[in-house]
Amino acid sequence: MSRAFLEIGRAALAKRPVEERLGDWREVERDLPAPELQAQASRCMDCGIPFCHAGCPLGNHVPDWNEALAAGRTEGAVERLHSTNNFPEITGRICPAPCEDACVLGLHGAPVTIRQVEKQLGDAALAQGLQAHPPRQESGRTVAIVGSGPAGLAAAQQLRRAGHAVTVFERHDRPGGLLRYGIPDFKLDRAVLDQRLDQLRAEGVVFRCGVSVGDDVTLDALRSDHDAVLLAVGAWHPRELPLPGRDLPGVHPALDYLVQANRRVAGLPVDDPIDVRGETVLVLGGGDTGADCLGTALRDGAARVLHWHYKPPPPTERGAEQPWPFPPALLRPSSSHEEGGERGWSVVAKAFVGDDRVKAIRCVDVSWEGGSMRELPETEREVLVDRVLLAVGFVGADAPWLDAAAAHADVWVCGDARVGASLVVTAIHEGRRAAREIDARLTGRARLAVLPDGPTLRAAP
Repeated sequence: MSRAFLEIGRAALAKRPVEERLGDWREVERDLPAPELQAQASRCMDCGIPFCHAGCPLGNHVPDWNEALAAGRTEGAVERLHSTNNFPEITGRICPAPCEDACVLGLHGAPVTIRQVEKQLGDAALAQGLQAHPPRQESGRTVAIVGSGPAGLAAAQQLRRAGHAVTVFERHDRPGGLLRYGIPDFKLDRAVLDQRLDQLRAEGVVFRCGVSVGDDVTLDALRSDHDAVLLAVGAWHPRELPLPGRDLPGVHPALDYLVQANRRVAGLPVDDPIDVRGETVLVLGGGDTGADCLGTALRDGAARVLHWHYKPPPPTERGAEQPWPFPPALLRPSSSHEEGGERGWSVVAKAFVGDDRVKAIRCVDVSWEGGSMRELPETEREVLVDRVLLAVGFVGADAPWLDAAAAHADVWVCGDARVGASLVVTAIHEGRRAAREIDARLTGRARLAVLPDGPTLRAAP
């Protein structure tokens, strides 16, 4: 067992100064110097039972690549990391790291900086030039994948490396799904995504963008032209907030705003731009999407940004009701919260107020007792706002034809379209599992490894 954790503390996450990063869209987080990263990897205890495996949906072999990096074997660490994770340079940027919550070292101290090591190992592979791994032998089978988010991309890479001809259909003009159009550039530089896409193309994956299944091509046509179809269409459909005044101009689903922002940064055209410059913006919803809206609005020149959640703030430390090694629901401010804005808790919206457009929001403070919400008397009020962004979650795939897929044994569903909006590591894991099942169906034997096991991903019973 390594004992470096007794002498080396956890390094603080390095970030660019707030005043600097608010002036651009470049990534907020910085890298650790190579010697310090190696020292951080050496803090791994090489546990007899490494619970970080269970904390990660991908079952990443964290102690293995930490040990390799600590010993100076960077190439070996990179290889071990990629054995379970197709896109570590992406998960190392945007995953909330449940593996760190499950780290044994975190029981009595600060856990290993798993996510930071993962990111920089992934970046090391990018810097060395990602090697394409085309199949040694073609299977003669074809697979259509609908959706090019992390689930679809992971499945595409696995299936192509197994020798199948893979075509990915994407309704947007560029591949990547939410990785391209749902996550701000200050969290994920699109050049990182594009390097991975180049690797997939070099391996033989074909991308057909601007093709909407259900409009431009039918599911039956895909089934007719391919031996298997995988639906990895994500969970883009936003949860609504059906309050009086919801239809007023100036009230938008959060993803509409984030997609526009990503397109503008990429120099792409935007229809009906949402311009928040000089405005008071209210973001409703306390999750990652809401935080992304906050950071984006600040960079877009909003005069004031309010970020409200209807529940009270979660605890700052793990309690008995959140036992290890399960990820606790803790208060973890994002980088956007460090940059500004006004956070509000236990505030419930009751109506959007205005004539020709939204001018204010009627709201009330609430208390929570035993899971029940109670409005506090004499707290109802109207707060002046110029714009409202609804970041209250997602309810499923924006594909009304999806339910019909369950009637076909040659159609699979994976990712957010199957399990609901979740983590990027969950999406990658779903894609890898789907690829294993499809490959087994097409070849008659299971050849693709994936951990951990779970229920079938096929839409059909």
